[in-house]
Amino acid sequence: MSNAVLQVETLHRVYEQADNRLHVLQGVSFEVGAGEMVALMGQSGSGKSTLLQCVGLLDTPSEGKIIIAGHETQAMNEHERTLLRRESIGFVYQAHHLLPEFSALENVMLPMMIAGQPKKQAADRAAKMLDALGLAARLDHRPARLSGGEQQRVSIARALANRPKLLLADEPTGNLDPDTAETVYRMLEAIVRKTGVAMLMATHNPELAARMDRTLRLKGGAIV
Repeated sequence: MSNAVLQVETLHRVYEQADNRLHVLQGVSFEVGAGEMVALMGQSGSGKSTLLQCVGLLDTPSEGKIIIAGHETQAMNEHERTLLRRESIGFVYQAHHLLPEFSALENVMLPMMIAGQPKKQAADRAAKMLDALGLAARLDHRPARLSGGEQQRVSIARALANRPKLLLADEPTGNLDPDTAETVYRMLEAIVRKTGVAMLMATHNPELAARMDRTLRLKGGAIV
């Protein structure tokens, strides 16, 4: 795939547990291109979360290769991995993980300021992003004053704040009612198509997966 943002080659993840070796990922290989939405499906224990953790540079594979936006990650030190994660990867989780003491605007500003953007510039971009997600009237609201769907939209804006090339989503609609889940999915789809970010989304929802470009199915740590 010439426009591949994410390339995973023969990925293995083995955990040592006392006298046992738990082989969670077994030779996983796939690519995700710019502007592509790929669903990741599998039963609990199939390796989905471990795969997302490895691809998101939050865990280190035992063998194999992960290339993100042209950067080979296996030889990177922790500082280099942190920089690549900050600059090129966005995360959306089932639980929004917003900081309760900060407003919606401040939650979206934070990753930009950590990356070195001036406060005024970060605030302007955060406001525009939240406005585009229908939250212009909620900028000063803390998470406790937002609905579940609003909180998830804030987390999407936060994930995209630094213009990542790869968006990883772990059951982003799992805690939402069907109507709100549909709204959030449509917003994610519009963002992917407009910005060209590559998205890998873990989901248990086959109807949602069927609407994406492709589906990867994990079983026993391998793609089937």
